[in-house]
Amino acid sequence: MTTFLRDTATVFARELRPSLRNPAAMLFDMGQPLLFLFLFGSLLGGAVGSSWQWFVPGILVMMCLTGPMSSGYTLLVELIGGAMERMMVTPLSRTAMLIGKSMKAVVTLVVQAVLIIVLALPLGFELHAAGVLAGLAQLAIFGVGLGALSFVLAMKSVPSGTLFYVVSQSLLFPLLLLSGVLLPLETAPGWLKVLGQINPVTYIVDAQRALFAGNLGEPSVLYGTLTACVVAAIGLYLGNRAMSKGL
Repeated sequence: MTTFLRDTATVFARELRPSLRNPAAMLFDMGQPLLFLFLFGSLLGGAVGSSWQWFVPGILVMMCLTGPMSSGYTLLVELIGGAMERMMVTPLSRTAMLIGKSMKAVVTLVVQAVLIIVLALPLGFELHAAGVLAGLAQLAIFGVGLGALSFVLAMKSVPSGTLFYVVSQSLLFPLLLLSGVLLPLETAPGWLKVLGQINPVTYIVDAQRALFAGNLGEPSVLYGTLTACVVAAIGLYLGNRAMSKGL
């Protein structure tokens, strides 16, 4: 166990070091969420009740999809360049590699989420501390699963990388639009509502909105937490299996 924790910490530090050296890159990655927050959120006005309480959680889920879900790109670059191959011949635990890389994606996500919440406070966002902490924990679990699945996709995309771009971009926007992140699905046509109900991201979005409103006891919180845990379990299982098989 001590060796595993040491290996995980080693990989995590290796992954985090470039971000610490260039924090501006993390802020640059927040450009699109910030644009949606300040422009699109203001346009909603009172159309969805308390627009900031409704919109800010959606923005955080969007960041979860565009961040951890695309974190496999870094692994893809390492795979194509040969850096990951050199790591795989070291005594480092394969599982520790997966966990360390996933942790870096999640830490980045949480830091960015906290910044978004702080920036939303002057706009009228009401802070419910317990709900926010629970919401961030749920996002972290969901982010671990998405990050691990992204790594699996990266490993399957070698050597060209085309598969990674095609699959990730093909999934990203349908998952966003069919989850009610930007607009409520209540007024959507029936067929869109059906697609939204089979979209796992929908349950995360609903749970986040309940938690950030301080409604920790709503059924949507349970459904969202179960969804996040299932995605994390599937992602870690497939990721660990792919890592164990080697490149």
